[in-house]
Amino acid sequence: MTHHGRRNAIKLIAGVAVIAGATGVLTACAPEEKPQFKSIDLTGADYAKDFSLPDQFGNVRTLKDFAGKVVVVFFGFTQCPDVCPTSMAELAGIRKALGADGDKLQAIFITVDPERDTPELLKAYMGNFDPTFLALRPGMDKLPDVAKDFKVYYKKVDGKTPGSYSMDHSAGSYVYDTRGRVRLYSRYGTGPEGLTSDIRLLLKGA
Repeated sequence: MTHHGRRNAIKLIAGVAVIAGATGVLTACAPEEKPQFKSIDLTGADYAKDFSLPDQFGNVRTLKDFAGKVVVVFFGFTQCPDVCPTSMAELAGIRKALGADGDKLQAIFITVDPERDTPELLKAYMGNFDPTFLALRPGMDKLPDVAKDFKVYYKKVDGKTPGSYSMDHSAGSYVYDTRGRVRLYSRYGTGPEGLTSDIRLLLKGA
């Protein structure tokens, strides 16, 4: 190889090194990939933003009360035969599965049947699943607005007697990150494993 050819080869190698270096910098600056959630990603949604409702102990609660925790909000009613108890039992199981991080999960049950779901009944109901779970009770007059804010469907279904009616309602949970932002919607029936994984991701700051 001539002196001239060798010099060109060195320039070429140096040029490739510069390009490789620049590419490395560009790769490092590229935006991070979105976290791979199992639930439906609602990040940036303009609904289900907050609530201001009394819990079963009479304390008015908002999302700010749970800063630093992942909050899971489920709408239901205490006389619900299957969907509600299954969902709450799954959340109790998830809280145990999180181990030491279980204290960073707050489950919230919002009743769509305030007519029958008294604070005393809600206390007993939550106690069946986990003593840390909270039940919120909108007044009959406030329930339509809360349902609209959360895009939740509910409808009274008449029974054989006036007090034996049932409630059709949306079956799923909203999940909020540790900064109180709605991030996910978990459909009923998807099983607790995916939601457990998603909660772990949110607790890590995803």
